[in-house]
Amino acid sequence: MKQDWENLGSEYEASSSVVVGDVDCTVHSTVCSKHGVSGYPTIKYYKDGDKEGQSYSGGRTGDALKAFVADTLEVKCQVADPKGCSEKEVKFMDNMKAKSAEDRQKEITRLGGMKSGSMKPELKQWLVQRQNILKQMD
Repeated sequence: MKQDWENLGSEYEASSSVVVGDVDCTVHSTVCSKHGVSGYPTIKYYKDGDKEGQSYSGGRTGDALKAFVADTLEVKCQVADPKGCSEKEVKFMDNMKAKSAEDRQKEITRLGGMKSGSMKPELKQWLVQRQNILKQMD
């Protein structure tokens, strides 16, 4: 798993939304204790300013880790700088900019409810992309 973790870190090295790091708990026991790490290896992820972090319980292969980061953590399209956005994302962004903050919040809630449902991977990806855009607008 160590090599897969290092490869993941290399892949996201230039990312503006994902940081892959590690802590040696035999050296930094205070940090690990503070974050509830007692078994090794433990993977935790932090998003949207969460200081506590969430425990990752998915697959430990390189492909599984990469899929989790891409689907859950990575923000590819930035509202402030849409050059990394697809045409579809820009169109959605423009549409949502014209709406009120209340309407955007309703859309976030609606999409959040849909996320747990069964859907094709490409539809789930589009759902996550829209959520990421909306979260940046608030």
